[in-house]
Amino acid sequence: MPPLTLRQKIGQLLMIGFRGATPPECGLIVRDIRDHGIGGVILFDQDMTTTIDSGKPGRRNIESPAQVKALLAHLQALSPIPLLTAIDQEGGRVNRLKPLYGFPESISHEELGRLDQPAETHRHAAATAQTLAGVGLNLNLAPVVDLDAHPDNPIIKGKGRTFAAEPEKVARHAAEFVRAHRAHGVLACPKHFPGHGSATGDTHLGLVDVTATWHERELLPFQRLIEADLCDVIMSAHVFNAKLDPDHPATLSRPVITGLLRQKLGFRGLIVSDDMEMKAISSHYGLEKSLPAALAAGVDVLCLGNNLSYDPDITARAVAIVERAVASGHLPESRIHESCERVLALKRSAGLVGH
Repeated sequence: MPPLTLRQKIGQLLMIGFRGATPPECGLIVRDIRDHGIGGVILFDQDMTTTIDSGKPGRRNIESPAQVKALLAHLQALSPIPLLTAIDQEGGRVNRLKPLYGFPESISHEELGRLDQPAETHRHAAATAQTLAGVGLNLNLAPVVDLDAHPDNPIIKGKGRTFAAEPEKVARHAAEFVRAHRAHGVLACPKHFPGHGSATGDTHLGLVDVTATWHERELLPFQRLIEADLCDVIMSAHVFNAKLDPDHPATLSRPVITGLLRQKLGFRGLIVSDDMEMKAISSHYGLEKSLPAALAAGVDVLCLGNNLSYDPDITARAVAIVERAVASGHLPESRIHESCERVLALKRSAGLVGH
């Protein structure tokens, strides 16, 4: 592979959501692949910014297994460097590949934790991974390794997304989830670091402060998976925790991302942000501040779902923001290079890019 320019390296650090389910509808994301060399895409079944007559969100990228397969094959064929193709397919309530579209039924982390049979977790996760691999998805933004740590948590416990309250039990089930995905050639992404389970709010809607409720045991599932070399990718949380950083939410925090995850826990893999357009970030910082801040903190890949709000030019904006941050000296070019190397290393290990 020839050396990449700074702009091409920045492109590799972007995971972009887009509108369109068929090749003719996907002109904008094709433009982003060709003009900006983005590193990845994220698929959703519902478009949250358009509503149909019933008042429900409109369709987005998913209609049937054959359609998803054709869509991703089209995008991969046009990408100079193979794409990370990502989805949130946890099972249960967070389930983009629904039976409604012809995909198999799935089971939530909560149900698997209640069963507490790691072999069953492996079996269900293997079925999920097989489904993803079959349509060309190579990265599942799961498992959730947050603890069932607060009865009033609306977005983790409230949606059945956690295996258990006990860290070791969460780690056991998450390990089987990751192993099953790897067996089918699908990367997994434990989330949300450093722990979203003790939150009483939803970071989609605004800033969530876990200072009073967070406990160090929430790190343990991440630690166990890192020790077992079962983390391809880790996703950051947008929670604010003054015990860890009095000034920034985790995604924008160098003490959390570099100090805690990289240095203390020894994680060497890829760190992807939760959606940078969630209100916990967008309402307080905006992309101009938050994208360079996340990269400076140590995040490698910026996820822009482009679904909570929609901007057809989100990719060009993001590239320009990061370029300006490098040009002004606010963000060292070495951070871009380091993160790009991690993206390419992951793609090599997954067999997407040749050695």
